[in-house]
Amino acid sequence: MIQAAHAGIGIDAKEGKQASLAADFSITQFHHICRLFLVHGRFCYKRSCSLSQFVIHRGLILSVIQAIFSWMFFFVSFSFYPGVLLVGYATAFTMFPVFSLVLDRDITSAEAFLFPQMYGILRKGRSLSIKTFCIWLMISLYQGTVVMCGSYVGVYDNNFVELMATSFTALVFTELIMIALTIHKWHWAMYLSQAISLICFMGSMLYFNEYFNLKFITSSNFMLRTSLIILLACLPIYIIKVTRGALSASTSYNQIY
Repeated sequence: MIQAAHAGIGIDAKEGKQASLAADFSITQFHHICRLFLVHGRFCYKRSCSLSQFVIHRGLILSVIQAIFSWMFFFVSFSFYPGVLLVGYATAFTMFPVFSLVLDRDITSAEAFLFPQMYGILRKGRSLSIKTFCIWLMISLYQGTVVMCGSYVGVYDNNFVELMATSFTALVFTELIMIALTIHKWHWAMYLSQAISLICFMGSMLYFNEYFNLKFITSSNFMLRTSLIILLACLPIYIIKVTRGALSASTSYNQIY
């Protein structure tokens, strides 16, 4: 029966350890089941949803940029970003902040015990559904379009290196800002992951001179235009997020009471 359930829970008691060894989760006392469901279950679900969504977003926005680049340049068959930058984007530049979302908490443990009705809301599956996937798809389409088109209009003057440097810088900072906007309660590991990512990216800009012209990336024109692209990519999403958060907070309050 334990193995047939969606989540088998066994109690390590005097009767023996067979149930706890066969179960997915093992507890020492029956009253611990409340904490297992209301606290650990909620945090695991919310964190898994956030992590999955950002893994999807991180890949989609890159695909959108590549698609727009191919369309702009008569459907060329080569990658817009070199392989070393793609590897850096998937690892050192964005990996640590994305995986730091597993430490995020939308509420405290005490609040989860105080309002057990919030666990019932999770059973509706609204945090990770087709609707949320479509939302992140639209966000990726918008931000990828802004990053690529903004870089092309802003700096492109028969200089492919400047176009690549501007768009890639805006891409990395957009992803880091989006992660920061998603975090509910900051943990020291989140600050550290953001700092490590920024240091690695800044170091790569100085090391890979063939991709980042030092004179260009230190100019005021590059900083101003890149900042404007990042602002256009993130500010509308932040405004929508705040508005939806205010509306959903009132809705959740009514559902709880």
